[in-house]
Amino acid sequence: MKTAFCPRVVAAMLVLSTSCLAHAQATAIAQSDVWNEAEGKARAIVDKLTLDEKVDQLLNTAPAIPRLDIPAYNWWTESLHGAIGAVPTTNFPEPIGLAATFDAPLIKSVASAISTEVRALHTFGRQTGHLGRIGTGLDTWSPNINIFRDPRWGRGQETYGEDPFLTAHIGVAFIQGMQGDNPDLPDVVATPKHYAVHSGPEPSRHTDNIFATKRDLEDTYLPAFRAAIVEGKAGSIMCAYNRVDGEPACGSPMLLTDYLRDAWGFKGYVVSDCDAVVDIYDHHKYAPDAATGVAVALRRGVDSECNNATLGGKAGLGERYKEALAKGHISIEDIDTALVRLFSARLRNGDLPGLSGRKQNNIPVEMIGMAEHQALALDTAEKSLVLLKNDGVLPLKPGARIALMGPLADATRVLRGNYSSAKSAPPISVADGLKQAMPGSAITLVPFSPSITDGDLVPGTALRTPDGKPGIKAEYYNAIAKDRFGSKPVLTRTQDSITSRAAEFKQVATDHKIVWTGYLVAPETSIYRLALTGVKGEVSLNGKTIVTATDYSRWAEPLKLTDVSMTKGERYAIRLQGQSGVPAAPAIFWKRVTDDLDRDMMMGAKDAAVIVAVVGLTSDLEGEEMPVKVDGFEGGDKTTLDLPADQRAFLEKAKALGKPLVVIAMNGSAIDLSWAKENASAILEAWYPGQSGGRAVGNVLSGKVDPGGRLPLTFYRSVGDLPPFNEYGMGGRTYRYFKGKPVYPFGYGLSYTRFTYTPPVIEPIGGVVENGITVRTQITNSGQRAGDDVAQLYITPPAFDGAPRTALRGFQRVSLKPGESRAIEFTLSPRDLSFVTMAGERALIPGDYRLTIGSGQPSTDIPVETGSYHISRSVPLPK
Repeated sequence: MKTAFCPRVVAAMLVLSTSCLAHAQATAIAQSDVWNEAEGKARAIVDKLTLDEKVDQLLNTAPAIPRLDIPAYNWWTESLHGAIGAVPTTNFPEPIGLAATFDAPLIKSVASAISTEVRALHTFGRQTGHLGRIGTGLDTWSPNINIFRDPRWGRGQETYGEDPFLTAHIGVAFIQGMQGDNPDLPDVVATPKHYAVHSGPEPSRHTDNIFATKRDLEDTYLPAFRAAIVEGKAGSIMCAYNRVDGEPACGSPMLLTDYLRDAWGFKGYVVSDCDAVVDIYDHHKYAPDAATGVAVALRRGVDSECNNATLGGKAGLGERYKEALAKGHISIEDIDTALVRLFSARLRNGDLPGLSGRKQNNIPVEMIGMAEHQALALDTAEKSLVLLKNDGVLPLKPGARIALMGPLADATRVLRGNYSSAKSAPPISVADGLKQAMPGSAITLVPFSPSITDGDLVPGTALRTPDGKPGIKAEYYNAIAKDRFGSKPVLTRTQDSITSRAAEFKQVATDHKIVWTGYLVAPETSIYRLALTGVKGEVSLNGKTIVTATDYSRWAEPLKLTDVSMTKGERYAIRLQGQSGVPAAPAIFWKRVTDDLDRDMMMGAKDAAVIVAVVGLTSDLEGEEMPVKVDGFEGGDKTTLDLPADQRAFLEKAKALGKPLVVIAMNGSAIDLSWAKENASAILEAWYPGQSGGRAVGNVLSGKVDPGGRLPLTFYRSVGDLPPFNEYGMGGRTYRYFKGKPVYPFGYGLSYTRFTYTPPVIEPIGGVVENGITVRTQITNSGQRAGDDVAQLYITPPAFDGAPRTALRGFQRVSLKPGESRAIEFTLSPRDLSFVTMAGERALIPGDYRLTIGSGQPSTDIPVETGSYHISRSVPLPK
């Protein structure tokens, strides 16, 4: 990866060329003009607002101001790995899988595609009149660039892994792809989160008070945020729930002023995580009451408050700000400052007209889920897969007889991961993907026994309308009073799923209910596990209820699965009701299971040449603050690195069948793969690979695609190898500070071919190492087939108090044909060469440095080439 050198380095440390200075000055002037014009027009708007109008604009649901022709706007927009909105969108791999590509240009393309769909959803909101709903804004609360410091954290799947350098570069690429070529006039405003020092545990996140050392702040927790603002030019940032050194993150002068605005020059707006402002007074008890709490946030730099009460349409949330004003805790200037920042953003992103040079942000709705995006989702999924072991069984031979087993072999919900839309393109399971990739092979699917990973959305192919046609009948009724609805539907339509499509139609009001009627038809006679979420009603056979829901389920509530013996072709009556404002999305989940796994495994493997076992976790077990407490999982986090007990037993039984065993792991975090490393013939880490994940797995297993992904995490053997989860000190964590032997190290991954490197040539910039260095090498595909490698550059510093064992400082993904060679180059700035002392000072530290370049870390079983350089004097760097 080439690092843009000129903009990143302190002027005193470089001899900048005249052309570089001229370019920087011209850029600064152009930026100043855009921002000055936007702020001037924003202030003109703010000056016309009444106090009641002003305080309501401080919430994530900013109401319309008709007298000024200002439409409603909801700042709550999610697009972590795909846009989430009213219609089906493209679902890319979970961010931990995006990071595993080690391909920043690819992630920029992914973010650009997501940005297009976010903008098209905004267009759709204007067409339907449903602006003001979640998923219609021209900003997005992504990416999540917290450091995945501990594999127990359930939300780590949303991040780019454990390394600050990798996270920074992938994060900047995502931001640039999302915002477009001109961050001053962004396509969509990116919002890196959660600032800062935030990475679990989930159950205590609203009360945690984290005391990070100055070294860990500067070395681990802040570099990616600095890069997001200074290099990525993100127009927004989201502050976290937790406290840092006693101060709420959404009320921290150190974070919001000293670093963000003073050191990094941030000019955009700050949004709170949802209820983080409420936490200031309700959970942290940092403020005595609500008025004081919102005053703390506003005065210290929070411009937009996300409040979960807006989900239920609660009115009067602005009254806390009026009370704070009346008591003198804030001034009207404090309110106006925040609003100018917010209206400036809406002008610069094109939501509001009137800014010269800003064209209307109007992407056609037809661009959502277009063919190019679908192809990119598959390509990205393929590039995210990491081959961890292969004794020669892969790629599978054409026409191979395959026994496909495991709880996730035919699963689809697992592909999407968390923070994804159920309305994404039809997902392709491993079973379907393997069949598509290997049409000439005999593939026997063996159903699994009941498991905690069960539950996939019932596909449209299993639904019938009351008159027997494909789909389900949906009737939409508008509310006429609280919990009272009209007697006649305002819309009746046939849908392909139990889902709300209310946001697609003008005639359906914000407050409404939906009634679905029809039938469920099983494709095979078997035992099925059924569950209902987000609905009331029942599924019945001949008037006898087989599964029912009497109350609406909570958000992220575990599925309440019921075992039902179903007959192929039998029609099971569906009558369900959903309602707006219910946290859980309406759905029917099911899973086909066996009542005798041992019998079915033996029968399935009898004539097979190889067993493919698909195991892992789901984002229903690991995720955000979830009401889950089962063996191995609590509150969204993991309590162990083990696979669930039934999966461990299953793998041992599969091994005992005497056939080569290929293990496919789907998970959002590091799990213990030590048994598989010792016993399986091959291991493929697949993460939560998105809508096309199963096809990607099939393409890699069949050899159509070479696996080139690399681990963005250290895979440990046990939580016993790690410090306590609630300790934020980095000692003993991640590849940089872990002193034990991992099962698989950060940066690890195999290919179907081989790569060799020449020794690195290190050239100081301007003849002085302290100015930075250029590193050149040549990589050759010395194998017999085309493949991908990730060239990784690590620096091992001289011994000093707090020094890491080594640190990634460059990466490039390279595709080469057999026998092909390519010269690659890395430009490392002084910041890339710097390290952090225990006092929290970032500097070029004098001493001898070892530089390695190759397919992985030094001191592993991956061969690397080595060079060295010397820094002669200490040079401090800014925050």
